[in-house]
Amino acid sequence: MVFTPHLSERVEPMSVKKKTKSPHKLNSRSTVKVKPSKEVSSLPETFKKFAARFPELTSAHEKMGKSISVAGSLSKREQTLVKIGLCVGAGMESALRSHVRRALQGGISVREIEHAVAQAMTTLGFPRTVQAWSWAHIQIERSARSTL
Repeated sequence: MVFTPHLSERVEPMSVKKKTKSPHKLNSRSTVKVKPSKEVSSLPETFKKFAARFPELTSAHEKMGKSISVAGSLSKREQTLVKIGLCVGAGMESALRSHVRRALQGGISVREIEHAVAQAMTTLGFPRTVQAWSWAHIQIERSARSTL
């Protein structure tokens, strides 16, 4: 049994198999198959509203992101894991879930995502790391449900 940081009840460790009727339960060895999608419908509503209100800022942000991604020697996979770590450190739940979604779409396993989150333990402490782990699993479970 594990305790979740925001719930007082106990929950079973997450586990999933493709043929399971509860696809939202995952373990650290699970691979979530997420169809890569650039559809606007898959973006959070808040982002879509902001982009509609400030299209120039959104475009500039996208260009900057593309420029940064090719400016160094990190692979796409490494960049994604670094971004997950940065979101954990900054306590940015929405951004963390976004980068977890993209990591899954890019073929990064649940175990690798969890390992990236766990790196925060010695710097940020146990409570913040567990909180980030729970945020990551919100998106992992959401992604698993959306593929069925």
